Amino acid sequence: MRYQHLLVAVAATPESHRLVAKAVSIARPLNARISLITLATDPEMYNHFAAPMMENLRDVIQEETQQFLRDIAQHADYPIAETIIASGELSEHIKDFCRTRQVDLVLCGNHNHSFFSRATCSAKNVIGNTHVDVLLVALE
Repeated sequence: MRYQHLLVAVAATPESHRLVAKAVSIARPLNARISLITLATDPEMYNHFAAPMMENLRDVIQEETQQFLRDIAQHADYPIAETIIASGELSEHIKDFCRTRQVDLVLCGNHNHSFFSRATCSAKNVIGNTHVDVLLVALE
C-alpha cells in the first residue's frame, strides 16, 4: 500500500523521537505527509489541590506541550504537516483526525511487555476505532 498521510501519536518521552524516526523512514520514500498528535495533561487534578497558587497551570502545560511538539518536529529531519494537542480520550481524537484529514496509517508506541498488557493497552482502542492501518511500534 502507498501511504499518503501518517499520524504519529507521541508522548513527552525520549522514545517518541524513535517513533517519529520510524514514521519518517516510511514516509520519505513515498513523499507522504506526517502529522503528530499528543495528549495534554489535564491540569484540573492539580488545580484542585493548589488552585490559588496555580491559576495558569493550564497555560503552562499547554506551552510545554507545544514546545515538545516543536522540538520533536525540528529533530524529525522531515516536514511535519500538522501538530495537534488533544485532551480527553486520545483514541477519539485520532479517529476524528483520520476521518477529517484522510490519514491512512497511524503509528503508536507500546511500552508494555507482557502479553496481557499488550492486549489491553490504549492502542487497542485506536486499532478498533480508526478503520485505517495501525503500526504498533515496540518502545523498550
